[in-house]
Amino acid sequence: MIAPFGFATAGTLRFGRGVLSEAAPFAARFARVLLVRSASVTAADRLAHDLRQTGEVLDLVVKGEPDLPTITRHLARVRPFAPDCVIAVGGGAVIDHGKALAALIPAPHDALRYLEVVGEGRPLDKAPLPLVAVPTTAGTGTEVTRNAVIGVPEAGRKVSLRDPRLYPTLALVDPDLCLSCPKGVTLASGLDAITQVIEPFISARANPVTDALCRDAIPRGLAALHQILDDADTSAWDDMALTSVCGGLALANAGLGAVHGFAGVIGGRTGAAHGAICGTLLVPVLEANLAASDHDGAARITWVITRIADEFGSLSDFEKWTRSHGLPRLETLGLTTANHDQIARETTASSSYKANPADLDMAALLGILARG
Repeated sequence: MIAPFGFATAGTLRFGRGVLSEAAPFAARFARVLLVRSASVTAADRLAHDLRQTGEVLDLVVKGEPDLPTITRHLARVRPFAPDCVIAVGGGAVIDHGKALAALIPAPHDALRYLEVVGEGRPLDKAPLPLVAVPTTAGTGTEVTRNAVIGVPEAGRKVSLRDPRLYPTLALVDPDLCLSCPKGVTLASGLDAITQVIEPFISARANPVTDALCRDAIPRGLAALHQILDDADTSAWDDMALTSVCGGLALANAGLGAVHGFAGVIGGRTGAAHGAICGTLLVPVLEANLAASDHDGAARITWVITRIADEFGSLSDFEKWTRSHGLPRLETLGLTTANHDQIARETTASSSYKANPADLDMAALLGILARG
């Protein structure tokens, strides 16, 4: 018997080289467009020019991962402009900026009313603005998810603003936009993408649709990242971008696990790059979950480990490969052993951890942190 499940995603997903050209025609129906983007994406300059041919544009350049003080400052600037639509062009952090603004511009209450864990976690009182998400890295999959991750410095946490209506209206995934990614970003975002097809596959909430996505994407993403970093194979960006999309589709419908549970807590404390945290914890979490899972869960984890071994030789070889390309350890990212107990306790309370295939005990959680 198949357990009941649902599946939701962006209103429309368009994938392929050149699909960025569809953003301006979509936006032409709106009088005022808020363009949220990073300064380094030259394609956003061209898009801004095209958008101005049909309406008013407020061009908002954002830096770093969104946090509550920054979002609050941006809201004060953009609300008087009264945009009808938001277009976010950039990496996962930029798109999360755009999603947060699309959600909060119409909202009548303070953001903490809607934030999970540190706030009330309530649904949005009003529907978000229409949102076009255009990723320029292959990692987070946020262009097809219903949440924005926001740092709350005073709480030392990264948490989600989540609502079923926060899926982008249009997601445009154009692998051409990834070609200029620096090596460090490619490694961290690629490991995030791979983690985000592995965790939903071994998740306690996995379903037949997410299984189909992940079974294809796990070996696809491993091979693509290998080819991009070792062979500079630009054709592999299509597979890397598709892996990222599949991860977003899967995590939005099957959840994640301990890797992302840790990442939200560690990232909030240290400010370290999300993908780097995920990459450095992936192997120790897989091994801990394998030891703690029942027969069915262990079979899924073993399948994943075999796919990693098919591409890299073994889990150990995979870890060595990531380190050889510059993946830092947790200590380098700013985490000290004195924080491990508190990190472990906070991880088990995170929303991502709730879908982990096994309930890891404190010894296992501390062992993972020691390995990272």
